[in-house]
Amino acid sequence: MIDRTGLAEFLRNRREALQPEDVGLPRGARRRTAGLRREEVAVLCHMSTDYYARLERGTGPHPSPQMLASIAQGVHLSLDERDHLYRLAGHHPPTRGPSSEHVSPGLLRVLDRLTDTPAEIVTELGETLRQTPLGAALMGDATTRSGPDRSLGYRWFTDPAARELYAPEEHAFLTRLYASGLRELATLRGPGSRATQLATLLLDRSPEFREAWDAHEVGLRPRDVKHFVHPQIGALELTCQRLLDPDQSHSLMVYTAVPGSESAEKLRLLAVIGAGV
Repeated sequence: MIDRTGLAEFLRNRREALQPEDVGLPRGARRRTAGLRREEVAVLCHMSTDYYARLERGTGPHPSPQMLASIAQGVHLSLDERDHLYRLAGHHPPTRGPSSEHVSPGLLRVLDRLTDTPAEIVTELGETLRQTPLGAALMGDATTRSGPDRSLGYRWFTDPAARELYAPEEHAFLTRLYASGLRELATLRGPGSRATQLATLLLDRSPEFREAWDAHEVGLRPRDVKHFVHPQIGALELTCQRLLDPDQSHSLMVYTAVPGSESAEKLRLLAVIGAGV
C-alpha cells in the first residue's frame, strides 16, 4: 500500500537537498529555492511539473514502477534510497546487480560534469543508459533503443549501420571482441541470463557471429584508442578511459582527443554542430 505522506516528505527532502550543480544544471543569479525547483526535478524525471508537484503534495496518482525508476535516477538516489522510494510507493524494489539499470549517483555526478566531452554510461551488455550531449552527437542517441537492439554488440551483427561509425580496419577485431565478451558473460552469468539469451538470438540470426562464437576466443579487451568515422566531421582518433561501478556492472566511458590534434579540433566542431549553432 502506498504511503502518500511518507512518499511526499521523502521526495521533498531529496529535492531540497540537491543543488543545481549536483545534477548538471546552471545555478543562475536569482535562485531563492532551497535545492532544486519542482519544475527542474520534473524535467530531470521526464514527467510534467503538475504530476511531480502532486506527488510532493500527497495527492498524486499511484506511481508505476517505471515512473519510480525515472524519479530515482532524476534525483540521483542511491540504491538504498531507490529501494525505500519503491516501498513508500507500495512496490517491490527492483533487483540489484548486473541486470539493474539504476545508475549510481557517483557515476551520474561525474557524467554531469563532462559537459564538453563525449561520454556514456553503459551496461555490461553494451546498452547505453546515459550520454553527454557530445556523446550523443558523436555516437547518436542510443538511449532510445529497445529490446536486443539496445546492445551495441547485438546491433554489430544484425544492423550494418552499426558499423558505419567505426573505421573499417577496426571491424575484424570488433567482431572478435563482441563475440568473445558475450561468451565470457554468458558463462559468468549462466543459463537464463540476458547474456545467454542474447547469444542464442545471435546464433540464430548471424552466420558471422556463429563463426566468431565457435572460435571459443576469450580474454580479448577493448583497445584504448578508438578510430571513429563520423558522417559530418570525418575520421577521429579518441582515447577511451573506463570507470567501472562493480556493484552494478556499469561503465562510464569517456572519449578524449590529444590536445592540439586534428581530432581535438574536430570535437570542438562537433560540439557546435551538435548544439545546432
